[in-house]
Amino acid sequence: MKVQNKAKNIRYFQKEDDEKPKKSHSSNDVEVFNIKVTPRTIKKQRFKETRKIKNVLKRGSDVKFPGKAPVDPKSLERHSRGEGLQGRGVRHPLYAAKLKKKENKYKYAQEQAARAEILLTEDQGLIEVGEGEKTTSVSQKIIAENVDIAAATKIFDLKLDFGPYRAKYSRNGRHLLLGSKLGHLAAFDWVTKKLHCEINVMESIHDISWLHVETMIAVAQKEWLYIYDNTGTELHCVKKMDKILRMEFLPYHFLLAAVNEYGFMTWLDISIGEIVGHYNNHIGRTTVMTQNPYNATLCLGNSKGVVSLWAPNVKEPLAKILCHKTPLTAIAVDNRGMYMATSGVDRSLKIWDIRNLDGPLQHYKLRTPPVDLDFSQKEMLAVGLGDVVEIYNNCCSQTTVKPYLRHRMAKSISNFKFCPYEDVLGIGTSGGFTSIIVPGSGEPNFDALESNPFQTKKQRKEAEVKALLEKIPAELITLDPFDVMQVDVPSMKEQMEARKKLLHLKPKNVNFTPRHKNKGKTNIARKKIINSAMRKETIDQVIEAQKILEEPAKKETAPKQSFGVLDRFVTKTKSNK
Repeated sequence: MKVQNKAKNIRYFQKEDDEKPKKSHSSNDVEVFNIKVTPRTIKKQRFKETRKIKNVLKRGSDVKFPGKAPVDPKSLERHSRGEGLQGRGVRHPLYAAKLKKKENKYKYAQEQAARAEILLTEDQGLIEVGEGEKTTSVSQKIIAENVDIAAATKIFDLKLDFGPYRAKYSRNGRHLLLGSKLGHLAAFDWVTKKLHCEINVMESIHDISWLHVETMIAVAQKEWLYIYDNTGTELHCVKKMDKILRMEFLPYHFLLAAVNEYGFMTWLDISIGEIVGHYNNHIGRTTVMTQNPYNATLCLGNSKGVVSLWAPNVKEPLAKILCHKTPLTAIAVDNRGMYMATSGVDRSLKIWDIRNLDGPLQHYKLRTPPVDLDFSQKEMLAVGLGDVVEIYNNCCSQTTVKPYLRHRMAKSISNFKFCPYEDVLGIGTSGGFTSIIVPGSGEPNFDALESNPFQTKKQRKEAEVKALLEKIPAELITLDPFDVMQVDVPSMKEQMEARKKLLHLKPKNVNFTPRHKNKGKTNIARKKIINSAMRKETIDQVIEAQKILEEPAKKETAPKQSFGVLDRFVTKTKSNK
């Protein structure tokens, strides 16, 4: 027989503690204290708490990790501002101390920037393949299948019938501008695919460019330069700039630089609407132009293989370099202004150090002459070869044997641009526009005060006002931007010597009052002696200058060679008297 358990079954919502009688605490077990809270007791309590915290910090400081954590030397070098003066050549101790104080501030800022790298949320990504495989075999279809949905939408193709097209991204990488040879102009937000405007200007478009904000567009049409807003409304027609072939916008100077088919270069200040530079470069027609973001100079390539650097306030090239023995096809400069890539008709690709302009760092031989070149924010170089785009990684500092990625299209390439802050390459072709993903090409962390892809309307207006207040004058565009902080000593000496040689200048009146009186001479007598000495010095300078001017006249009056009877056939120079 089975014996049943007579114990009462307990349900899941009941507890055993409920059956047990609870102990009641008597009032005799609890002690009650009546404490009067006064400012003095609060002060004592705070003092005890701070003392405890100090003791804990004191005990923890001398155990395992004394002082601050060390900083990675590579990140320190990345944020370095160059070698400081450190008081060299400064004689006065006060100014030497000021310079030392300034250098200490720079070092502190460098260390803080290196420590703040831990706060950067994103990191650069690259394609990793197994042994025996190549990254060039990874197609856009494979990339789209292995990324998330948001990244896969960045691969798209626009089939348009008015090609060939030129494409340019805005500074923050959010907006895209397309312009075709047959007059089709379109601007849209390529992330959300929202169209801003789409018009046909009814004439050929040679080049396009965004201005300081994404609400203004510059279009170089067949005859003149036109400015449109983001709704397609024409704002300006600049007839002083005609037959433009290539344009570049300098954001920190608010300058729109252009070169036309006759070789005339023009810099238009869009903030005041005036032309600050206009002259002929004597190169002729050229379609190879780019800007150096480091010093805002323009790099022009001609048919002789020479790259020249130009500024608006100098009518001669700042520097020239013979890059190829054949005509140039494309030029590109990286964002830091360190490396310049050039390509020629001889199917060669060369990498130059644009700061030294001394010999190519790398020299590559390609299958066909490149159509276009462009650097990404992470120094990847895109090379267009007919209908194929090849992307090279780390090709400037070291020799690269094979490309990082290769993408083949059915249409011929017109131009291409890397999208800022995105791993995207936009390609303008004869049949429309193509967007492909290039992993690791864009900067993963952006500075919202510099260029914000997610800025609102209010932030855009504030950024525009701030940029106008911090605008750099066009006169400061030089080959070395640090020349502004230096004194031009040779030119100062030349000016002083030229001033002394002028004959029409009167001697200066020097009113000199000595501190200590000399015995035997009055104040008036001393002034006369000083004035006479200064007068004699200026008279001697005038006599020397007159002698220099009379020397060529004496040479002209020298006896000429006699030809006897034939002297009457010798032409006589008329004297200007």
